[in-house]
Formats: sequence, structure tokens, C-alpha cells
Amino acid sequence: MSDQTSVLVVGAGPVGLTAAHELARRGIRVRLVDAAPGPAATSRAVAVHPRTLETFDQMGVAGPVLESGRHNKAFTMYAGGRRLVRLEADYSSMPTRFPFTVVIEQTRTEQLLREACGRLGVTPEWGVRLTGLRQDEHGVRARLEHADGRTEEYATGWLVGCDGGHSTVRKEIGLELIGESSETWELADAQVDFDLPPDTIYWVHTGGQALMMVPYLCDGHWRLLDTAPTARAGTTGAAHDLRSAERFSARLSAGLGREVRVGRPEWTSVFTFQQRMVHRMHEGRVFVAGDAAHVHSPASGQGMNTGIQEAYNLAWKLAMTAHGRAGRALLDTYSEERVPVGRRLLGSTKQATFLVQLKNNLAGVMLPAVFSVVRGAPPLRRKIQRKVLGGMSGLLLGYPDSSLNGTGDGEGLRVPAGSRAAAVAAALPAGPAATALHAELRDIRWTLLYAPDGDEASAAAEGAAATARDWLSVRAVGATAGSAPWPLPDPDGRLRDALGLASGGWVLIRPDGYFASSGRSLTARRLEDALAVLGPALLHHSSNASPADRDTVRTTTRVLEGRR
Repeated sequence: MSDQTSVLVVGAGPVGLTAAHELARRGIRVRLVDAAPGPAATSRAVAVHPRTLETFDQMGVAGPVLESGRHNKAFTMYAGGRRLVRLEADYSSMPTRFPFTVVIEQTRTEQLLREACGRLGVTPEWGVRLTGLRQDEHGVRARLEHADGRTEEYATGWLVGCDGGHSTVRKEIGLELIGESSETWELADAQVDFDLPPDTIYWVHTGGQALMMVPYLCDGHWRLLDTAPTARAGTTGAAHDLRSAERFSARLSAGLGREVRVGRPEWTSVFTFQQRMVHRMHEGRVFVAGDAAHVHSPASGQGMNTGIQEAYNLAWKLAMTAHGRAGRALLDTYSEERVPVGRRLLGSTKQATFLVQLKNNLAGVMLPAVFSVVRGAPPLRRKIQRKVLGGMSGLLLGYPDSSLNGTGDGEGLRVPAGSRAAAVAAALPAGPAATALHAELRDIRWTLLYAPDGDEASAAAEGAAATARDWLSVRAVGATAGSAPWPLPDPDGRLRDALGLASGGWVLIRPDGYFASSGRSLTARRLEDALAVLGPALLHHSSNASPADRDTVRTTTRVLEGRR
């Protein structure tokens, strides 16, 4: 029988590294393999958006990412040599500690994630290819081929495929990518010499096509995107690179209305992207995430960010199930929650692709008129900024219809189920409550926050903590040391007010930082009902609880519910 607390992760890109890190952080034995001979030398993705930065903060890796990239807060549009508009970042309606996108090479992001995985004892095995798998109710057996030709059959409890658009894992479990082929674009990284500041992403229309320029941290170093390359997909070599530099220089000069000199690119890629996705994201004990589950246009920089969010969503659920702290129904919520996100992603990237390309000569005439109206109408401008940022940032993503949104008596409270807890923390003024809540979101467990007023709520909270301390963190909001166990400081009551917590009120936060349930009056029965999707009577059967603890909470529950 396979070890139920072991997971094989196939693919050591940013998605696989995130999955491996979060599984290992939760006590799962992880093996991470990749068919490539070593880490990637070039970068497709260059943007880490705010919600992913919040996730990295929960993982404990945000600091190095923030230090390694340029913080971008603006998007500037040019056409026919004229500046049309500069859209500044406006996150006022989407509170976050990270109101910017970090522009950072994917290679650097992967390096930082590999280092984080290494600190947890997980190191990628390069040159190890998955060639087949089979599974049953007890586990998965994967057929692996090593670079030296050696083969092995590896038994594991679970398998996560993060092996890209041509995923072997996806094909082995019979999932089909559904969608359509799309456009051919060219990416390039190069030195660019011109007289505009590198404090914004530039969108440049030349009269019949559009280009984009994204500034890296290193001055003069840019990511360039051409939506209508003249070279065929797969064309490479020095001659191609020089032609690309000349073409980028000429087109950007025409669109920006100033001389632009593009150096020979360090790297180019001419590729045809597709808009496809799977209709479900797991089969039995095998899961897919990232490009293995959906491929799409790079127009809004969503691919890597979405994959990282998927890996984070899956890891805590898989870890709880593997440890026996939740039933298999919890794993069904992975597809339930993430397939609709993928579907919306394909729709939004299709729109973004159209807007980025604008392969229409008429656009060069119409755009100045359109954006003169935008410049003269601040409310419209703000609406556009928030619309664009909301779609790209990931901050509007939530799970309002998830079956993980447990029952509660929280009607009228201020934290909708399925919304980001980080938004509440970011909206608080700097101080002990904000610091403590941000720290709590880095905990790998569920979190129960409650207002410790009244014996009933306190008894329910303390009973839950006694029996479920291995997977549930219980914090008394506003309590002081000695007045209640596990206090979370809130000296001015701002956090309680933001959460809508009156005496005895409570909120439940998932391990990935989304609110799951809330209520006006905490009791053991209501808390158990809110967690029912995890499995029967989990609060009474924690693996770390002593028999005395379990007797105490059962007695407490009967007393509180009037069942003596």
C-alpha cells in the first residue's frame, strides 16, 4: 500500500514548486521531478500580481520577491507618436498590502521558490520524466524514466501534475483541453535606449499593430512583446535576433514618436498560443494545475499567477486529506472552485488579447479621441483603472458559492464568505491588530477568530482548541494576556469593528486566507456545522487530542446545546 502522506509533484516550474513547498510545510513527504535537464534559462512570465504577493507572504517568501523585482504602478498608452493616457494604479476599492505588480524574471521567481523548498528538504530531481501512471483506491504508481535511461516504478499516495501545456499527467488521466487556437506573438528581452522613464508598462500602437514594453529592475532592461511578428514560430539564431532588434526599434520609434534603439535580444521566442482548458482538474488521486489545466494568451500576465493560486488552493486540501483530517469530499472543492476561475480567465485574456493587439488601422485614428474623453472624465478614468487592475491583480477573485462556505448565523456581518481576509488586514491602520492578523494568515491551519465575551462562546472556542489544535488556530480578538487563552491584540477595537464582531461573534478563515463562515454567537454545534464539509465530527476526533480532551469537549457540547 502506498504511503498516504506522500505526494509526487511532476514539474518543477513555479506552480510545481509552490505545490511542493506548501505540501512540505504541512508535513507531507514530497518528491519533485522534472523532465528538463535543469532549471529554465529563459522567462515567459515576468509579472507577480498583488494576490500572488499576498500568497507569497502567507508562504513566507514575499520578501525576496519584492527585493528582486521592479514595483510597477502605472500603464501608459501611446499611439502614432502621441501619449494617450497614463493610468495610475488605484487599489482603493481593493485593499492590499501590495498595491503594485512586481516585474521579475520567471527564472528568478523559480530560483527563490527552489531555495524556499530546499529549506524544507525538497530538491527538484532534474532529468526525470513521467512516462505513465496507474492508480487505484489505495494510491498511485508512476513510471519514471531517468536521464541515464534507468526506469523505476514509484508508489505514492497522490500525484500532482504541474508539467505544462503538453502535460503527460493530463493525458494519462484522460482530461482534454477544450478551446481554440489563437495568435502568434513574439517575446524578447533586450536593452532599450530611449528617453522615457521606466516607471510604467508601455502599450504602443503603431498604426496597424500594437507592442508592449515592460521594465525590469535593472535599468535599461525590458521585456518586449510584438503582437504581429513577421518571423515564423520557432525561428531562432543570430540573424533572427538582429532582425528582431531592428524591427522593434523601428516600430517602437514610430509608435512613441521618438528614437528608440533596441539592442540585440538576450532571448526571443516566437510562439502560437492557444485558449484552452480542462473541464475538471482531478481524477481520483491525480490532479493538474497551471498550464497543465489551461493555456491562454500572455496578454494580462495571468498564467503563472493563476497556477500558483491553484497550487496553493490544492496543497492545503490535499494535506488535510492525506493526514486524515478531512474526507475526500474536500478534494472535490478544488475543481469546484478553480474550474470557474479558469473559465473566467480564458474570457478575460481573450478580451485582453483583443485590446492589446488592436490590429486595425482605424484604431490609430479612434484611440486619441477615445482617450481624450477618458482624460477629461476622472470618474470614468478611475472606473477603467479599477476594472483593469481588478482583473489583473487577482484581488477580486473569491469563492462566494463554494461548498466550503459553511453554515453560520452571520447574516449582516461584514465579511462575506469566500472573500479575502487579507483585505481586512490591509484596511486596518498600522498597529498591533494589523500585524497580528497578517501573522495569523501565515499559519498553515484554519483560524477561528472570536470575541471572547460570554461563557458560552469562550467555552466553545476553548473546547475546539483543545481537540483540534493540530489543524485549527483559535484566537480571542481583543483579549489581553490572562483574560482569555490565545489573545489576538485589538486595543482600539478596529479589527472587531471591521469583522462586525459583537459579543460572542466569530469568523472562520480557511488555510488559504479566505473567509469560510461567520456567526453572531459561537457555539460548539455551530462551529462543527461550519466545518462539516471536512468530515464527520472532526472537532471531536483530532489526532492530537487526548481522551480527556475529547471527553471535555463532548461534555461542553452537550451542556451548551442543552443535551445533558
